[in-house]
Amino acid sequence: MSARADQRVEIYEMNVQSNWWETFFTGVAVDMWVQAVPEEHTRQEAERLETLLAVRPGAEVLDVPCGAGRLASVLAERGYRMTGVDWSPDCLRHARANASHQIQWEQRDMRDLPWAGRFDAAFCLGNSFGYLDDEGNHAFLRAVRETLKPGARFVLETPMVLENLLPHLKARPWWKAGDVYLLVENQYEPGSGRLNIEYTFARNGHIETRRGSHRAYPYRELVALLESSGFIVELAEPWTPDAHMVTFIARVM
Repeated sequence: MSARADQRVEIYEMNVQSNWWETFFTGVAVDMWVQAVPEEHTRQEAERLETLLAVRPGAEVLDVPCGAGRLASVLAERGYRMTGVDWSPDCLRHARANASHQIQWEQRDMRDLPWAGRFDAAFCLGNSFGYLDDEGNHAFLRAVRETLKPGARFVLETPMVLENLLPHLKARPWWKAGDVYLLVENQYEPGSGRLNIEYTFARNGHIETRRGSHRAYPYRELVALLESSGFIVELAEPWTPDAHMVTFIARVM
């Protein structure tokens, strides 16, 4: 590896160690994500989750990390007893303000889940997996495993599967959600196995830049990580190279 590549790896290892996610999800970043997904799409996701989790109304379900609570809120409307965990106070403020049903909202690190054997199912969707280093990601999956009853399912849906991520990765894509424009600059660093991202938010003439970093795993490595955390792993659908997200059903042994 060249000196320049070594330097890039070192910079982003420092970024991970500094827990970028602790301060990223505030202000305009949260506002943008709250506006990004149409309500109808959220309801379709919730319907699909009910099938994948194989639970019925009345079951206790864990959403971690829950962000602004869009899925937890819809599932609570459908009769599930929801617990949502997230580190971001701004996300949880949105969640509490917009939930129409009783939900237990908890501000916690995703690895801090003190509910041994409580839940009938759990899920982690969107871009919520891979924030941590390998040890931290493993600790998260083990923590989820410990919260679940025997035979319960954990649904992990993530774009951070290398076989799917790299063919679709664009250097500088952009989006508009509500009144926020977002420009993303992606850089995959094979030495660290991380997708390092610079986010530039623009709203009403104000521009703000933040940085994040996700661990991306080869398909087999992610399956092995789930298995070593105590799960039996299934695919929700047959794997295809065209999928932007890969969905795993991880069942408690």
